[in-house]
Amino acid sequence: MIAGGFGGMVGDTVMHSLDTVKTRQQGFPNNLKYRNMIPAYITIIKQEGFFRGLYGGYLPAILGSFPSTAAFFGTYEYTKRTLINNFGFNDTISYFAAGVLGDLASSVFYVPSEVLKTRLQLQGKFNNPFTKGCGYNYSGLGNAVVTIGKTEGLKTLLFGYKETLFRDLPFSALQFAFYERFRQFAIYSNSGDSDLPVSIELLTGAAAGGLAGTLTTPLDVIKTRIQTATLEGDEASAFKGTTTHKKGSITLIFQRSSTLRALGSIYRNEGIVGMFSGVGPRFIWTGVQSSIMLLLYQVALKRLDSYLDDEGDILE
Repeated sequence: MIAGGFGGMVGDTVMHSLDTVKTRQQGFPNNLKYRNMIPAYITIIKQEGFFRGLYGGYLPAILGSFPSTAAFFGTYEYTKRTLINNFGFNDTISYFAAGVLGDLASSVFYVPSEVLKTRLQLQGKFNNPFTKGCGYNYSGLGNAVVTIGKTEGLKTLLFGYKETLFRDLPFSALQFAFYERFRQFAIYSNSGDSDLPVSIELLTGAAAGGLAGTLTTPLDVIKTRIQTATLEGDEASAFKGTTTHKKGSITLIFQRSSTLRALGSIYRNEGIVGMFSGVGPRFIWTGVQSSIMLLLYQVALKRLDSYLDDEGDILE
């Protein structure tokens, strides 16, 4: 758990700016200045500054990163080893199931921090004249929590819970199914030696994360639209390329629109481009974040296992 939490924090820190660009592309799909990744980076830095612009929402991201990643890896390792060693399940099924259960465990910590993170990323700095269309203006994390509690209710911190699970359950299941298979192939190619070179560890993690991230991009678009929506504005506009709603329309969306209907609405209004908005940054973000997180996880796990083995030898 400690190894996974540390790896997740480092990965999220390194890739937060790219995640911000992706969030702007998905939250403002009709704004041409965010459409392409490199120009979007340049625009945000010029207009808002590097840290205030690209690292908006960093604090809630990190506060949620360690406990959620620790919960994920603790559940993942326990489930994987139990299914394979105790019940004799097929490896691929075990990886897939462990990824799903890991995400269920981590979502308790992850979703509230994700709502705060995505809103602050979309807004950027306080009193930002370049993102007025987002529908809110928080001076910081504390002000965001208080304002949301007063104006929308703290239940808003669970906006997009269902959509987050619909995105992250298949993402994690695919990511770790790919990762374990890629790593097994790498070990086989390395004459059966599980002590892989750092470059190969990074490559297997990046390939697994990038591929899983690309395949689940449409679900990520829906999650972002829901979590960055407020309770004022145009009816059901979360699925029409804006971020605000009339009062109560969020509830109506949950009651009347399934994820598949939401995908259909985005496809009708924005086409395939809308469904895969932010796919470039998401591919890079999930690939690099996964490679860093999984490398550090493997290194820390080996160190912890070695330490526990040494402690056991001393006790004997």
